[in-house]
Amino acid sequence: MSSRRSRQQSGGSTRISDDQIIDLVCKLRQLVPEIRNRHPNKAPASKVLQETCNYIRSLQREVEDLSLRLSQLLDTIDADSAEASIIRSLLNQ
Repeated sequence: MSSRRSRQQSGGSTRISDDQIIDLVCKLRQLVPEIRNRHPNKAPASKVLQETCNYIRSLQREVEDLSLRLSQLLDTIDADSAEASIIRSLLNQ
């Protein structure tokens, strides 16, 4: 088997070429602040993937925190007000 794998259908799974993996890791390097700010082009793929997972977890915690804060705010205002309607629409997104 060559070191370059081509995209192919085998048993329902899709294979990604090494070049595509490299491209995806480069894109992650640009998206994840921790990598972009500290290791723009030096971080190995394993570090990029680990930092990406950490970043996604932190975003999930932030979303949960903001949702909780919006819910608490909604409890303190008139349920029929325009503000309450806006908060409900934000919570349903």
